[in-house]
This record gives sequence, C-alpha cells and structure tokens, in this order.
Amino acid sequence: MSEKQNSRNKAGRKNIFVTMGGWIARIFMGASKSAVPNDRELTDEEIRRADVEEIVSPLRQIVRNFWERKYAVVALFLVFAMFLFVFIGPLFMPHYRDAYTEVLQKNIAPTFSMLSVPKELRDDVRSIDSFTSYSVGLSNAGKVYVWGSTKLGATGIDVADIPEEVQNANIKFAAAGADHIIAIGDDGKIYGWGAKNLGQYGRTDETRGFEAAILIPEDLLNNGVDVAHVKKLECGYQCTGILMDDGTLHLWGNLNACANMDRVITYAEAGAKFRDFTFTLNYIVTIREDGSDIYTGQRDLFNLVRSNVTGPAYKLKNYIGSRKIVSCVATSDNICYMLDDNSLCFSGDFAPYALVSVPGLASGEYFTSIRAGAHHYAGLTNQGHVYTWGDNQLGQCDAPKQSKMADAVNVYAGGFQTYAVNGENDITAKWGLRGYLFGTDNKGADIFQRIVNGGKMTMTVGAIAVIISTIIGIIVGCLSGYFGGKVDMVLMRITEIFAAIPFLPFAMILSAIMGRMPFSDNARIVIIMIILGVLSWTGLARLVRGQVLVARENEYVTAAKAMGVKESKIAFKHILPNVISVIIVTLTLDFAGCMLTESGLSYLGFGVPQPHPTWGNMLSGANNLTVMNNFWWQWVFTAIFLAITTICINIVGDALRDVMDPKSKIDR
Repeated sequence: MSEKQNSRNKAGRKNIFVTMGGWIARIFMGASKSAVPNDRELTDEEIRRADVEEIVSPLRQIVRNFWERKYAVVALFLVFAMFLFVFIGPLFMPHYRDAYTEVLQKNIAPTFSMLSVPKELRDDVRSIDSFTSYSVGLSNAGKVYVWGSTKLGATGIDVADIPEEVQNANIKFAAAGADHIIAIGDDGKIYGWGAKNLGQYGRTDETRGFEAAILIPEDLLNNGVDVAHVKKLECGYQCTGILMDDGTLHLWGNLNACANMDRVITYAEAGAKFRDFTFTLNYIVTIREDGSDIYTGQRDLFNLVRSNVTGPAYKLKNYIGSRKIVSCVATSDNICYMLDDNSLCFSGDFAPYALVSVPGLASGEYFTSIRAGAHHYAGLTNQGHVYTWGDNQLGQCDAPKQSKMADAVNVYAGGFQTYAVNGENDITAKWGLRGYLFGTDNKGADIFQRIVNGGKMTMTVGAIAVIISTIIGIIVGCLSGYFGGKVDMVLMRITEIFAAIPFLPFAMILSAIMGRMPFSDNARIVIIMIILGVLSWTGLARLVRGQVLVARENEYVTAAKAMGVKESKIAFKHILPNVISVIIVTLTLDFAGCMLTESGLSYLGFGVPQPHPTWGNMLSGANNLTVMNNFWWQWVFTAIFLAITTICINIVGDALRDVMDPKSKIDR
C-alpha cells in the first residue's frame, strides 16, 4: 500500500473518531458542551460545520432565517422607512392643503434656484421684480439678470437667454410678467423677450393671428419712450403697462389675461390721466389723477374692487373720504392703497389673507413703501423695519429678525420671495420660496408634498382593503375547511362566483356608479376601500381552507373534540393559529396588490377623487406625450416611490413565505 493511501486511511479513521466523539458529547454534555478547545461555546458557523443541532424557538428561528436574507432585510428597512415617511412626514407640513393650486407655479421643474440672486447683482441692486417662478434684477450699472425657474413650460423658451442687444444696453427699467420680460434702455428703447404669441411684445406677425391681443403701439415699438419721464413699468400676467409722469398710460397684451384692459385704454385715449396703476391676476386697477378714486372700466369689477375690506361696512370711496390715494400695489386678487396720511387700506375679491395679518405699528411709525408679490405684501417703515404679511403657504412671510434688516432702505417683493436692501444697494436678507425638490404639477402643487400625503392615502386604502379581505377570507376559509360537506360546497361556490368576477372592470363600474351618487369625497374613499376588500378575498379563503383541511386531522383537534370544546373554538382558536404563517404571507403580498389596484383605479380616474392625492391619481396626469417628454418630474418620482414600495413589500412577503415554511432549509 502506498504512503498516500496510508495517509488517507489514517485521516478517515480520525474523522470517524471525531464524529463518534461529537455524538458522545451531544448525548452526555449537550450541544453547547461539545468538544471545543478551552471549553468555549461554539459559534454559529462552528455549529453548522459540526452539524450540531441548536434548540431554538420557532419565532427565533424565523427571525434568524429572515435576517440571513440580506435583500429581504434591506426591503423591510425600506418599507418601514416608507411608512415613517408617509405617515410622519405630513406632520412637518402644517400649511399643506389637498386643494391647493397655484396657477403661477405650474409645471416647474425641480429646482432650488428661486432665491439664488447672481453674485454680480447682490451688492449693486437697483430693482428686483417677479411675477411667477423667475425674477429679473437690474443693477445700478444698467445690467439685467434673470434667475429662478426660467424655462417656460413646453415652449422651449428660456427667459434667462437675455438678448444680446439688452446685454449691451444701459437698462433703466425692467419688469417680469408671467412669461415675458420688458426692459427700457437709457435711450427710451423698449426691449422684450420671452413668449410673444399673445401680444406680450411684438407686432402681428409674432402673435400668430391671435385676435384677443392688444399689440404694443408702433410708436412705442419704433421710437420708444422718454425714459426721463417714465414713472412706472409693470407687467401683469401676459400684459404690460408704462405710466408716464404726466399721467399718460400705455398698455398692451393679452385681453384674455387682463379682461378690462381695452376699456382702460379707451378711457386713456379719451384724454384721461392716472396717478398710478397695478395688475391683479386678471384685471388692471388704475388710480385717477387726483387720487380720489379708482377706475376699472367695468361696472361689476368697479363695484367688486370698491368693496373695502379694511371696513366691510364701507365702500372704498366712503372709507377714504377726503384723503387721497398716493399709490397702489396688488397681489393676484387683492389691492393695497397707500393714502396721503400714511395709512393703508385694502380692497379686492376678499379680505386680506388670514395666515399672517397686517402688522400693528408703533406710535409714529408708518409705511414708506409697499411691494406686492403674488399673494403677500412687503413693507418698509420710516423706522427702517421690514414687515411681510399675507399668504404664507410658501414661506413668503417668514422674515428674519429685524436686527438682521436694521439698515434696510428698500424692500422688493418677488412673486413668492422678498428681498431687503441696504443703503449701499446690498441685499442684506432674502426669504420666501427657494424652489421645489420634485417640481410642481399642472396645477402648481408641490409634487413632493403630494407624494408624501398621497402615499399616506395609498397605503391607508391598501391596508384597510387588506384587513377587510383578510377577515372575510379567514372566516370563509376556516368554516369551509373545518366543517366540510354542504358548508364547504356552499361557501366554495360563493367563492368561485366572486373569483369569476373580472376584478378591474367591475371595480371601475362600481366606482363610476358611485361617482354619480351624492357621496362626499370621504365617503367615496371609504367605499373604494370596501370595494377593494370585498373583491379580493377569494385567494386567501382557498389557501386557508386547504390548510384547515390538513390541520383538522391532527391529534390535537381530535383531543379537543373529545374534551367537548366547541367547534367554533376549535376552528378559530386551535386550528387557525397553526396556519397563521400562510395568512401573514398572503396578507403581506395582498397589501402590495391592493396598493397597485388602487393606484391603477386612480390612474384610470375611477379611484380616490381629486384633489385628494394618491400615487395613482398623481400618475393619471402623465398619460400623454407632452407631460412624459417635457414634464418628466410629474410622473418619474411618483412612479419610483410606488415601485420601490410595492417591490419591497413583495420581497418581504416572499422571504416570509420561505422562512415560515418548516420544510425549507437555509444553509449558507
């Protein structure tokens, strides 16, 4: 026999002795006292290698086996994080409202640049103006700067592309509208860029035959204005006005955006003079030359605007009395007038915004200038204090401490931002809307906030639907499997009837019928949960029935019957706990399925109604090429959250199914 064969035989005999020694140790000393040097306890890896059995509880074994599945652990962590995200996240959004819409913030791409003033302008500010998502700034050197979300929807126009002639000119005035910018050079020439197809700037060949446009007068376009006598330049939604110091007012733009502009123009062409003017979202309001009253050109609008909200019992003219209106500024739907006694009054569609009220000033303090954003006002007092009030939905009124603005000599209100400027033309403070993490939708709502609140709704609907389906499935499955016979036959035929119903079409039909009934939105949501639960229990019922059919033949069931235990108690308290693993796994997988079903129904318009957000109805607006190609953020982020959540839930469910199966063995 060769030396090599002798060594193999010795090794074999040694292995036999080691194995026998291990058996003896396990018999007399227990698994933890097997032959291990220095009497130390075995590690898990050594236990596996020595094939030593460890006695652990079933629950501990399930947890251990689950923990060894790295992908399942990561998926569980993500699911848990998602639950915290959607259920705790809304607590940090005190201003969120489901029905919130903002026409001036529609289709904005993800950005945080709305307060990012170019560094060249920060210490040389002459003016800042904004109407929507971008701002235009003018330096004392006559240079124009644009920042924020500057791309105009799907038009391909970027207002940050300042024309070369504007860059080379010495600009004295600049103002921003919803989709255009107007500037006036030191030679009086009027420049415009941005959208032009609705009369914002340019002549007929650039308006594409749009009949509702009042075009900029040719004389202004060709010869400009006497810049030394320009009193005010202001842009509205899709219109522009220039007021001269002699009271002459030049207006042009989209009549559909400024419904009373043509009447004001007619009044001006008849020789009327004005002290001031301002644009709301849809109208223009002018101040008569003597400051005694306003002029709108429309009787119904005139009466509406004249309703004074400072004192609801008064009309504006009666409230003003012998005082005169010095100037006016306007938000989207509210006008602020500064009177000659340094007091303020407000008029418009409704009272000033309730979130932040007009500040009470100290004795002898009064406002020297007022600026208006889309929904808020900013004012500077004679004591150098800066105040902001109005709607604070987007943080427009979250001003810093007055100590940080002690040297302010001017204040500028953008559409949703505010800037304080000192005597050296430096921006000393800025606050308001910085931008959106996930952009905005076609109604101007913050997609990130709607994803958080929509996820809460989607998961709630899925969870309630699963609870309903689980209760029905367990009851039907247990009764059918335990009693058998006629009970089994009747219950299974009922189950087959429900299973034969085409789920998605039937759910759509029920939702459509429900939509025609006088239910509240909350009632509709509850009914959708019930519909999803009632139509999705059949699979679980069959699984539970099969498990109960096997379990009822066990000895502990026979013993319970011999002891006279009630049949219902045997079925639900003795047998059911032994098949709970199947129920848990099915419940987990059905939860993801119900979430996807609700999302599918909402996507098709048959689920949770708007404005209540769900991940499904948030995706419903992305079913056209314009949104998919130009506004990708409106569906990508929502789809990612929905996909991650459902995939992770399914991974967790699959892992639970494997680790709860007593026949499966994990050996890694």
